[in-house]
This record gives sequence, structure tokens and C-alpha cells, in this order.
Amino acid sequence: MTRLQIEQFPCRSDNFGVLIHDPATGATASIDAPEEAAILSALKRTGWSLSHILVTHHHLDHVEGIAALKSRFSAKVIAPQKEADKIPEVDETVVGGQTFEFANHTVEVIETPGHTLGHICYYMPEAATAFTADTLFALGCGRIFEGTPLQMHQSLQKLAALPDETVVYCGHEYTEANARFAVTIDPENEKLMARAEEIHALRAAGKPTLPTTIGIEKETNPFLRADDPKIRALLHMPDAEDSDVFAEIRRRKDSF
Repeated sequence: MTRLQIEQFPCRSDNFGVLIHDPATGATASIDAPEEAAILSALKRTGWSLSHILVTHHHLDHVEGIAALKSRFSAKVIAPQKEADKIPEVDETVVGGQTFEFANHTVEVIETPGHTLGHICYYMPEAATAFTADTLFALGCGRIFEGTPLQMHQSLQKLAALPDETVVYCGHEYTEANARFAVTIDPENEKLMARAEEIHALRAAGKPTLPTTIGIEKETNPFLRADDPKIRALLHMPDAEDSDVFAEIRRRKDSF
């Protein structure tokens, strides 16, 4: 099997666009469609032609470019079944637990409600890569707009169960702000402190902080570490349920 090529690029104010390309077939998928112009620029730069758009959720900053791109390329739009009525130009719907083929590569659909009720993530096991949009961020997680803290915690646990080497592409460049918050929750985590310094240096140099990996996030992302005794002690929640500890961390981030 040919190795997938992945192109990540900034778009809008703080979104990331991602293209995945299979050299053997020429197939190219955009993960969401945040902005037509940025995606067209990436396609021109790479010389690829868009064949698919894999949608994670219905928010405007993830779907705004769909109609124009589909009109230009006749790309196939695959979207979460639970949000299909809020997403333009959908050709095929998918649900959690389902798999489908993209250019002979298996794509697993992971249902991750919380940020929105129908949010999904895409995992490609052979490529050891996950596209987590607004569920899991580097050092953070999405704001809970439609779901509950329990749902978001369960969604993050699904992603944390992926192999540590899984490369993670997220929907936004929020990492530096997430790092400032993370160190208030997990101040004795030396790996987090080192990572925060690295992130600051990357942003100062104008470089992206993504992708990340599941293994790195499990070591440093407080939203995946609700079971850590030091975090629970700092929050005065030593005997609480993990989901309640997560909810308190999310509450604090919302007002940080």
C-alpha cells in the first residue's frame, strides 16, 4: 500500500486545513472545508485535485467551503449522519463504528459527541493518523456547546485508547493558549513544562504546534489526565469520578 501524503496549512483566523493524498490513485481528501481560498492554494501548491471532503461537524468554520469546492471539483462529501441536515451538499453519511475506504485505505469513524452532538473523528489505522477536529486539541479539548461534560469525557477516552504513536491533526491552533491553562492544572508535570516552552518557541518562530500524538497528549494534556492523583489533589477532588474531575477542568478553562 502506498503511503499517504498529508498537507497541513493555516486558514481563517486560527483553523487548520488538512489534505490527505494517495499517490497511487491520485485521490485527495480535505478534512472539513474551513475556507475555499486556503484549500485551493494548498491544492495548487501540491498539484493535487480534490476528490473527497470528510466532514467532522456542522460548525460554519468547518463547512463554509464545501459548496464552492464541490462545485469546482465534484468532490464526494462524507459527513456525520446525525448532523447531515446542517451540512451542505452531503453525498454519504457515516456513523460511529463504521468503516469506509478512501483510496484503498481504511477509515474508521469514531463518534465523539460533546462539542456538537454529532461530532465525529476519522482514524486511519494503517497510516496511524487521526483527525480529531474540535474534540481533541493539543493540550486541550473543544468547548462543550451541545453535549455534556460526561459525553465529552467519554469521547476523549475513545481517542486516548488509540495507539500512543497515532499522529493527531486537530482543527485549530490553540496550543499556546491551552498550554498557559494546562500548567495551572498540572504544575508539577515536568513533561508539560518542557512542552509549554517548546510550544512558545514554535509560535514565536511562526511555526505550527501540530500535529501531535496520542502518547504526547496522554502525558501532558490535562483533559486526558482526570485520573492523575496530583491533578485531583490540586482540584480538591481526590475521590471524585473521573468525569466529574474532567468537568471541573473544563469549567475552569471556560473562564480562564
